Amino acid sequence: MYTRYVRDAQKREQLLIAGLHPQLLEKSAVWFEKQKREILRARLITPFWQHITTVVEPGMHTKLSEFLRQLYELGYARAQTVYHPGEYAAQGGEVTIYPINEKAAWRIAFLGNHIESIEQLDAAEQPQEYTGIQKEFLERNRLGLLKNGDFVVHADHGIGTFRGFKSSPQAGGTQYIVIEYAKPHADAPPDTLLVPEHLAKKVTPYVGFRIPRIHRLGTPLWNHIKNKAKEDIIKFAKELLETYAKREVAERSGYEPHADLEQSLALSFVYEETPDQTRAVSDVLTDMEAAVPMDRVILADVGFGKTEVAIRAAFRAVLNGRQTALLCPTTILADQHFETFKERFSTLPVSIARLSRLESPAAVSHAIQNLKQGKTDIVIGTHRLLSKDISFHNLGLLIVDEEQRFGVKQKEHIRALQSGVDVLTLSATPIPRTLHFALSGLRPMSVIATPPKNRIAPKTFVLPFGKRVIKNAIEAELARGGQIYVLCNRIGKMPMMRDFIQEMHPRARIAAIHGRMNEAELTRVMHQFRQGLLDILIATTIIENGLDISNANTLIVEDATRIGLAQAHQLRGRIGRGNVQSYAFFLYPSRALKEKAKQRLDALFQSQYLGAGQDIAYRDMEIRGAGNILGRDQSGRVNQIGLNLYCQMLAEAVEQLQRSSFLHKTQR
Repeated sequence: MYTRYVRDAQKREQLLIAGLHPQLLEKSAVWFEKQKREILRARLITPFWQHITTVVEPGMHTKLSEFLRQLYELGYARAQTVYHPGEYAAQGGEVTIYPINEKAAWRIAFLGNHIESIEQLDAAEQPQEYTGIQKEFLERNRLGLLKNGDFVVHADHGIGTFRGFKSSPQAGGTQYIVIEYAKPHADAPPDTLLVPEHLAKKVTPYVGFRIPRIHRLGTPLWNHIKNKAKEDIIKFAKELLETYAKREVAERSGYEPHADLEQSLALSFVYEETPDQTRAVSDVLTDMEAAVPMDRVILADVGFGKTEVAIRAAFRAVLNGRQTALLCPTTILADQHFETFKERFSTLPVSIARLSRLESPAAVSHAIQNLKQGKTDIVIGTHRLLSKDISFHNLGLLIVDEEQRFGVKQKEHIRALQSGVDVLTLSATPIPRTLHFALSGLRPMSVIATPPKNRIAPKTFVLPFGKRVIKNAIEAELARGGQIYVLCNRIGKMPMMRDFIQEMHPRARIAAIHGRMNEAELTRVMHQFRQGLLDILIATTIIENGLDISNANTLIVEDATRIGLAQAHQLRGRIGRGNVQSYAFFLYPSRALKEKAKQRLDALFQSQYLGAGQDIAYRDMEIRGAGNILGRDQSGRVNQIGLNLYCQMLAEAVEQLQRSSFLHKTQR
């Protein structure tokens, strides 16, 4: 297409720009680097490669407007500033583009109707890139969201700035984390600490609510700060333990195991149980055998198997003649759990009921009577379960799914139900208080961090809103027989979005759902989508919880600035439930992004790995601020040493005080 060159232009290596086509999105920059020669050869003879790639080089004759049109056709989205692959920005005669097949952004300068120069951006102007080994190292040590310039805390040396990695050939290629501290004086280089891989556990991301002060290495200041923090933390731990000691510690007879029946249910699980799942089930059942009621949190990323743990716990309760209530924040989630529980217990004599707005008054009345008389073993429902007309014959286990979605009054009602009742809380994005107490040892936690076998992390794209991006994403998913979620969080905008998509894809089967719909209609549409009778589901964040459809592998969020970070991560968890590559497109208005919205979108882009939920929860907390998680006094200490170290020290203080209390009692 581009054929004429300016005579005096300096010849450089060609820049290949690959389009946002699913077959190409699956490939890494390294793959493109290795295959570049073959792709350039294929472009000469193959219409496919001619259509989904372009090549530019200095001296090439083309109009700027024609080049920008071609980028649009390839699916690139225009932005004010380029941060992520798939974006480009144009200012004057310069175009900055981040090709999906490159590790960095490039600047293309036009002079009249020809390309004058093509330059890769400096390291300071582009995102930090890590090798596969380094990424694995970061994720293994729970440092997954770190990028060059972020603050970190070394337990022995204090808060510094993360400066990437350094390897030592003399030490057999050992990887070192590089942490930068303050300068000895203005003209000197900063103090630097190299942390070898085996000591990586001493380094944690700094999670605080203001910019921390960075001090020099080797001064007594950090120890002084830690000692002052420790004094306050011990005092706070005593207050917490006194509060918990005042709660009535009810006793009840333990739940006896029924090995044969429980093993039969476990063997009927169609997926291969992960080691973390096995451990979580064991933790829960061990708690249930004790004489003290359980209060355990199961923290697992979306799609990692929390529900199966709940099913095993419910069965243990049923086998001991006690009822289970599963409380869900939405009708959709209650419906999904109801279907899952029915399927899992289909060959066993277990009575399961659903209580939500889906049931007719007669069905509700019948279900309430059965609960009261003990004819129902497991009831699954929304906040309807908290109504005054609900009473149980022998409630033994309360399972709360996504606790953070319930309001203050609802939580108070839940607590009132808990006297003598075992409580199992399931969460993918725990609220700060839940996370804090779990980490500090006051509330036991089981973490399922192992992804199911063959699970592939969704590829995430953060791009300005563009018709071509949406068209290509939908076209590609439909071409492979898949289904698509389109998130549109403004109900009034849904008809316009539906028309917009239908015009691009006239044969697509499209429906929309939102929270103001009639419950029966809402469920009918959901079942149609689940059965594959619809191609595209336009929805509000009502789909955030409770959908497990392995054939839906593309998510398009039309305005990602309107949703929180934890919520966006939950939505991303709706896709990628099978063993095929899935794609999440978080789009934003092309106007300038507000700082907090940019931070949220950056965190999403940087957390494209399985099991990122816990890191997301920390980052979300950091962006939103401390709130009332610890109170003003303790928040000051968090800022000084970082939340990770704070929680670690609080856990140690609680454990030490509990041990001292136990020894004191036994010596009486």
